[in-house]
Order: sequence, then structure tokens, then C-alpha cells
Amino acid sequence: MSPQTAERLKSQPPIRFLLTFDDGPARPRTDNSTLSILGTLARNPLQPGVKALFFVQTRSADAGETEFGRDILRREVDEGHLLGFHTATPHHANHRFLSPDAFEQTLNDGIADIVSIQGSPPKLVRPPFWNYDKRTFAAYQLRGMHMLLTDLSANDGKIYGIKGSLRRRSNMLHLLTAVRERIAAGELPAVDGSIPVVVSFHDINSYTADHMAEYLQILMDCAQAVQLPTAVKPFYDDKAALERAALARSVRDSTQAVRLPGFWNWLWE
Repeated sequence: MSPQTAERLKSQPPIRFLLTFDDGPARPRTDNSTLSILGTLARNPLQPGVKALFFVQTRSADAGETEFGRDILRREVDEGHLLGFHTATPHHANHRFLSPDAFEQTLNDGIADIVSIQGSPPKLVRPPFWNYDKRTFAAYQLRGMHMLLTDLSANDGKIYGIKGSLRRRSNMLHLLTAVRERIAAGELPAVDGSIPVVVSFHDINSYTADHMAEYLQILMDCAQAVQLPTAVKPFYDDKAALERAALARSVRDSTQAVRLPGFWNWLWE
């Protein structure tokens, strides 16, 4: 860390990790990865009772479309987590590539599904494949949804084949080092006395579920390694505070320069 960065960080508040999960609910009726993650968030040695933001697929085939899947979403809400919109199609459809009518339908269906579960429409959306344009961004905003991307990604979107990574720690360390520079430059806002750092996982990945507690420890270790102090409670434990933080970190304008995880910036340029 350069002396300039070290000096600038002195005037910045601590960070707080805002955990997000994409693509759930998971499909299996036994050893369900979404349910496993809920258990770890509730009971872990670092901070029991962690709350997260789940970007859900409300009509995914044999998952969100089923009563079993809807029960998982209800449990997320009952346990104090927040639901955001991801898709309401049978599969993980890219919103940009849907016809205007199909896109309109998936938005209406997904919002109605989430209202039926948590009693209020979603305020947050994460587009599938991180892909959006002016048209889709405007449609989200028209429906009162704010788009949230990420700062740190576990790169765990795979659910078949090799689902884990030997670079979990080095990946988070690399990404958090970049976040540190942004914080030193004053680019990230403080909310309720701390700077929200958005972390993205996929709750349909069984490897992620099996190693969720380890991921929490990795985040703490990496923060210490890059000399970023964390809040007394390093993870969010209140739904309202979680939502305020997520809204503050949402993308304000479709022309705003963003950093996407992995190769996605290259793919969508």
C-alpha cells in the first residue's frame, strides 16, 4: 500500500460486507444449498444472525416455480433476509435478449411473485449475466427497482463440473485490494457509519454452501491483510440497514462506468 493510500484511508470509516446471493432458490429436495447457506448465516462463529440480499429466480424450472421453492423464499423473508429480483423465466434468461413482450411479462411476474412472498415489491434488481442496456435499465427504474452489481465476486456461478476454486482467498484479496484504492479515493459512500462492500455468491452452488463459513472468514482475513478496518459487526444483521446500504451502492445511471466481475466487462463491451 502506498503512503498516499494509507494517509487517505485514515479519514475513511470502516467497511461492512454486504452479502448477496444469485439464482436461488436451489432445486434439490435434500442437501439443498440455499437452505444450507441460510443455516450458516444464522449460525456461524464470526457473527451469528447475518442477513443477506437474495436475488431470486421466482419461476425457475423445478425450483422457484414450485411450492418447495416458494417455501424457501418465504423462509428467507421470515428469517429477516431481503429479496431482490433476478428473473421470472423458466431458465436464466438474459433480459436484453428477450422480446419486448417477454421482458415486460418477466418483470411483472417477478415483482408480483415477490410481493406475494414478502408483502412489498422488490427495490433491488441484479440482471442475469450482469448484462443490461439503456432499455432494460429504464424498465427497472420505471418499476422502482435499483440495479446493484458487486465489488467482490466468488466467481462461483458454475453449478456443474468443477464448482469450487483453489483461488478463493487470492481472488478475494485481489478484488479487495482494488476496493481499497476506490475507498481511499473517496469513491464509495458511507451508510450508517460504515462503507458497504458488496460481495456476490450463488446459493445454488453446493460448494459455496459447504464452505460458506470459510468464505466469511476469508473476507475477514483479506480485510485485515489489505489493512481495511471492519465495523464492529462486519456483516449486516438488520434488513432495513441492509436495504439502505444496497440502495446507496446501486447504479444511478445506465451510462455510469461500472466494474463487472471476472471476464464480464470484456464480454459486454
